[in-house]
Amino acid sequence: MTQKTSQNLLQIFKTTVDLRGNRPCFQFKEEGKWKTLSWKEAYDCVVNLAGALQKLGIKRGDKVSLFSHSRYEWSLTDLAILSCGAITVPIYESSTPDTARYILENAEVKVIFLDNVNQLKKIRQIHSSLPQLKQIIVFDDLGRKEREEGVYTFDELMVMGSGGSSSIFEKMVQELTPEDVASYVYTSGTTGPPKGAVLTHGNFLAELEATESIFNFSDRHVSLLFLPLAHIFARAVHFAQMKHGFIQAYAESIDKLLDNIAEVRPHLMASVPRIFEKVHTRVMQGLEGASPFKKKIFSWALEVGRERSERLRKHQFLSPLLQVKWLAAYKLVFSKLHAKMGGRLMVFISGGAPLSQEIADFFHSAGFIILEGYGLTETTAAITCNDLKHYKIGVVGKTLPGVSIKIASDGEILAKGGVIFKGYYKRPEDTAQVLTQEGWFHTGDIGQFDEDGFLKITDRKKDIIVTAGGKNVAPQNIENFIKADPLISQVMVHGDKRKFLSALITLDRPEVERFAKDHRIDYRDYADLVKNDKLYHFIKNRIEEKNKQLAKYETIKKFAILENDFSVESGELTPTMKVRRKFTSEKYKNILDQFYQE
Repeated sequence: MTQKTSQNLLQIFKTTVDLRGNRPCFQFKEEGKWKTLSWKEAYDCVVNLAGALQKLGIKRGDKVSLFSHSRYEWSLTDLAILSCGAITVPIYESSTPDTARYILENAEVKVIFLDNVNQLKKIRQIHSSLPQLKQIIVFDDLGRKEREEGVYTFDELMVMGSGGSSSIFEKMVQELTPEDVASYVYTSGTTGPPKGAVLTHGNFLAELEATESIFNFSDRHVSLLFLPLAHIFARAVHFAQMKHGFIQAYAESIDKLLDNIAEVRPHLMASVPRIFEKVHTRVMQGLEGASPFKKKIFSWALEVGRERSERLRKHQFLSPLLQVKWLAAYKLVFSKLHAKMGGRLMVFISGGAPLSQEIADFFHSAGFIILEGYGLTETTAAITCNDLKHYKIGVVGKTLPGVSIKIASDGEILAKGGVIFKGYYKRPEDTAQVLTQEGWFHTGDIGQFDEDGFLKITDRKKDIIVTAGGKNVAPQNIENFIKADPLISQVMVHGDKRKFLSALITLDRPEVERFAKDHRIDYRDYADLVKNDKLYHFIKNRIEEKNKQLAKYETIKKFAILENDFSVESGELTPTMKVRRKFTSEKYKNILDQFYQE
């Protein structure tokens, strides 16, 4: 049995276990110390968990849910679910009880794994309306108050399955086919309730084959994972690790990410644009208080970095003088940023949302490589991606092997291949709207190929704004451009069928409070601060500077600064940090309408 002829994901895992044995598989932090689990130990855990799930009544075709942030237990449990021939149903940790109830009911989930007591409280609110949900397992330990019938800890489940044979695992290794369903991955629902994308073992295998060159790291390399494994992008990284055998380290949390990066010193990181934006903001923030001399050195280094970046991307010769200047720029400026990133980082892989040109340019000028890719839940993650030999900034790469892409007459991107999902669970009408009889999937994104075959995404088809003057505007491009400002957190551009564009803006609270201190602004609380005239005019000037670089019909004529940032909890963002435009437009309708009153 070889990985190239694998018929299911368990074969991929078992092959790597046999090959790597006692070498490190997972790294995770417990009680302040980093610990390691070998491939053989991971296999034993999976076998035990599968045995315990079987004792709980889970059989082939049953659905088991994971409602937790990313941790090594998540990955082990996912493999154990597959080892029973069952189907994994991830739920974002940030999901509300109502969203969780919808998914659990729709997918007919029998067993659910939870992160901690907080998630248990969410499930207790809805458990009575979910008769099919029989057992609950919590990864963390539980106190006496949390104990009740049908609730187990992860450790108790491991004991329940210990001593069992690997027969159930080996049986599924032999029996599962590419057509068997591996997971229902629910979309984040920007325009309605989440839809469960049915993804098979074959879909994931096709994605692994397509991204072979991108994730081809050895067992000496470390990947740091902080993205939610409920997201298809993180799940693809999870299975890529199963195939290639690199070490997967799990960040404690987003708040501790930079500390974890310095501790783990990863070679590879999959990320979303928001993290790059935050790092960029920190760098710019540190520069503001620097001396004129340090600012001058930084500007010089950035200029050298940009020249080097441009020549590298064009595969042009780096002169000896430029190489000397780059070594000096790196030592004086960029080495500090690389040290904060662990000093071993070979590549970032960015997905989930568009990366702004300004942020991408900055990182490449500083000596980092960010490979931006493009895909959806329904395409089992990436269908295009830049690679180390062929990459450009501002585009999402070339079509991956095994995938076909064409651009429809209206500019929509259509995709076909083994990575395309089988449809939405219990949603035949929705499936028919996006999947043609010939197998072409309508992505809902607008894009175009350049002369070298690189794909550029311009916007979501449903998000395109058509102004009263008939101009087509791609709001995401403008939003990403404005969000590059350190003071600005989120932007939603508005203006469909309107005379001009307006925007709702939220600010980065720590940055704004620092601004207030530097400018000696007195305020009672944050709500009072964002109404301050000095702050408003400062932001107005920033936006007007951005407007100078936009076409006239793309400029923001009016804007409002909101008191609270957009969030998943308040409804403006999906769990993947995309703005819910319809919801947000309705929520702030009064503010938006006032922009257009004569």
